[in-house]
Amino acid sequence: MNDDRPLTRLDMLRFARRVVEHQAARQLALMDRWIADEERREAERQRRLATRQAAPDWLIERGLNGRTAVYVHVGGCTGAGGRAKEVGRNQAVRALTEGGVAACPLCRPDTALGILE
Repeated sequence: MNDDRPLTRLDMLRFARRVVEHQAARQLALMDRWIADEERREAERQRRLATRQAAPDWLIERGLNGRTAVYVHVGGCTGAGGRAKEVGRNQAVRALTEGGVAACPLCRPDTALGILE
């Protein structure tokens, strides 16, 4: 642009449009980054949900010595500690009926299995 001639109103409007266009492009780029970040977080969440193992149906909790069974639990019981092991339905029924293992007072596996004392 020639410095000898004064800026016209049209020149100033064109300059203002370029400024707004530049700001809008920067804001759109920022929004695109936010969208990409959120899509990545959602994909990670979906991947974690897909790989999460389903809770077992039945658990037998072992005592401190690791050999004696203490409780039979319904899978996912919050009372089952780290010493609980996944078992099948038949093994849970045998433990309650023949093994003398107590039913967890929180999740009541005897009721869920149809065994009433």
